[in-house]
Amino acid sequence: MQLDERKLKILKAIIRNYLETGEPVGSRTISKFSDLNLSSATIRNEMADLEEQGFIVQPHTSAGRIPSDKGYRLYVDNMLKEQEREVSELKELLLEKEQKMDHLLKQVAKVLALNTNYTTLISTPQYCKNKLKFIQLSRVDKHQLVAVIVVEGNIIKNNILDVSDELDDETLLKLNILLNTHLNGLTLDQINLSMIAELKRQAGIHRDIVNDVIDAVAMAINADEDLEIYTSGTNNIFKYPELSDQAKASGIISTLEEKNLLTTLVKETLYDSEHSKEIQVYIGDENQIEGMRDCSVVTATYELEEGMKGTIGIVGPKRMDYEKVVGTLKTMMSQLDSLYKKKE
Repeated sequence: MQLDERKLKILKAIIRNYLETGEPVGSRTISKFSDLNLSSATIRNEMADLEEQGFIVQPHTSAGRIPSDKGYRLYVDNMLKEQEREVSELKELLLEKEQKMDHLLKQVAKVLALNTNYTTLISTPQYCKNKLKFIQLSRVDKHQLVAVIVVEGNIIKNNILDVSDELDDETLLKLNILLNTHLNGLTLDQINLSMIAELKRQAGIHRDIVNDVIDAVAMAINADEDLEIYTSGTNNIFKYPELSDQAKASGIISTLEEKNLLTTLVKETLYDSEHSKEIQVYIGDENQIEGMRDCSVVTATYELEEGMKGTIGIVGPKRMDYEKVVGTLKTMMSQLDSLYKKKE
């Protein structure tokens, strides 16, 4: 039996509310769903029809209703159809020309926001296979060095590094030899945590300089890429009381809208080559972005072809459903990977 759109929406609202609370659902509860815009009286009439048709039942003497097996079946069948349609849309988008990539990424963010009820972000893919050609550390003054970094394509970046103590010529020479011997000719993917640890060990008391240079190299290798970040589901923030007060919500929304602050998060995910295939979870103060300290952020790296990588992220309250979020991200990464390889 097919239900009209209004009854189907009410049935979905009843089931979702019951899944969240475990309590029978009344018409007043359903009337608070903003997308329904129906009076309690209208909802009562529709619920009476749904009960008569066997989609919901009244437990004992409760004023509320709960879904029947028949109601669950209709809900699941519709949910599966929606997911199949979403995957089909993604397939069609992936088969279009590359200039449609922005449309695809926006659609991915939208699908994730709808499926999780959180806020989502996705970055355009960046090419992470450029090779480092040369590093030159030179003294500016007692407490500053300049790191000149040359990348394939003759991309040159100058970075000022702060140092606590003045470095003599011999120490600078040793650091230059150390860095160039280990890093020249490598892509960002090949500079892993174990290599960085060995560089720091050999640098000894100057390990912080090595760390700063690695960060500068990562920035230089990606400097020629135009990074775009698309977001969706920003208003989902208001569904969670702990995030919806004016100050917190304003900070989160400003961060999402300005985008430049999100670049830090995206690049942190992309540059962590050791964990680039893993899901990363930042809880509360673990977030580098001040405006997101009241949130949890879950990120993953997707890859469309070798070296072309981007970041997918989901932002929500600290009490987010981590199992569902991680599962959804893994599914999306798998779909992007398999569908793109079919295209190739």
